[in-house]
Amino acid sequence: QVQLVESGGGLVQPGGSLRLSCAASGRTCSSYVMGWFRQAPGEEREFVAAITRNGAITYYADSVKGRFTISRGNAKNTVYLQMNSLKPEDTADYYCAASLGIVSTTGRDYNYWGQGTQVTVSS
Repeated sequence: QVQLVESGGGLVQPGGSLRLSCAASGRTCSSYVMGWFRQAPGEEREFVAAITRNGAITYYADSVKGRFTISRGNAKNTVYLQMNSLKPEDTADYYCAASLGIVSTTGRDYNYWGQGTQVTVSS
């Protein structure tokens, strides 16, 4: 089992950047496919990005491709989401998730979830 804790959210102006972190305890997150999801107020949760266990392959939602980058930390117990060129529509609670299975863009395929960190993009 793994526990996930997100950090790094906050208020940023449009065009700005944030880096979200997901720290794992228990088993290292290198044992899992890792993903980031987000949920805006009144909206359904949506896939943002995912990374394979060895970090070799990454997947992105079309809405963030070219602006966001998911990566694994050298310590192998942290996953990051670098968010650049942020837009107001990126405003949401961002969740880190871990999957025992294969890479998926579907939230129900992930076994463990963090509590989320809020990102607000506004001038």
